[in-house]
Amino acid sequence: MNTNPIYLALDFPRLDTAIAVAQKAKAHIGGVKLGLEFFCAHGHHGVLEVHKLGLPIFLDLKLHDIPNTVAGAMQAIHVLEPAIVTVHASGGRAMMEDAKAAAGEGCKVVGVTLLTSLDGGDMAATGIGGTPHDQVIRLAELSREAGLDGIVCSGHEVAAVHSLWRDGFLVVPGLRPADAKLGDQKRAVTPRQARDAGASVLVIGRPIARAEDPAAAARAIEATL
Repeated sequence: MNTNPIYLALDFPRLDTAIAVAQKAKAHIGGVKLGLEFFCAHGHHGVLEVHKLGLPIFLDLKLHDIPNTVAGAMQAIHVLEPAIVTVHASGGRAMMEDAKAAAGEGCKVVGVTLLTSLDGGDMAATGIGGTPHDQVIRLAELSREAGLDGIVCSGHEVAAVHSLWRDGFLVVPGLRPADAKLGDQKRAVTPRQARDAGASVLVIGRPIARAEDPAAAARAIEATL
């Protein structure tokens, strides 16, 4: 896998726009993240088109269903050769075990612990007790026990997870450079802070993708690492 930890989130409704932005930033990123919006809009065809850029692909599908269905979904995306795929850790141990067992060779399966758009109030409203930190640690331990490669968590929890899971593959989204707006991210940190805390992959979207000059924006973030 590319040593540059920056994965550019390409959440665009138009495929040509997504590819154009990735092409501009290509020299300063380590891979691209294709999320649910992209996958629903462009499907397998879109992923295969992005593959032509020659960058590792992180399919952020956040699979969450009964174990057999998730295993079938994992098998269905073998042809896309993703480097990383996400499943919701809250789907339980059996689901995660089956997802990992069904993953393609060389594909890292990581468990989403708590969305970075959620805070303690949101957790309480959905019946989840404790703090965001408690929930992340609980699901990180379950993900490790289930045999996953790592987890997704915010920059606020990554240091604690790293101390518990030294060889875990830790993905941190919701990152914002020091001078950027938070938007809908309630628990964001800077890329450098996340990297220093133990993050393996830094997912960055709008600060690069929506920048006037994506290449310059990516280069500036890369220079801070």
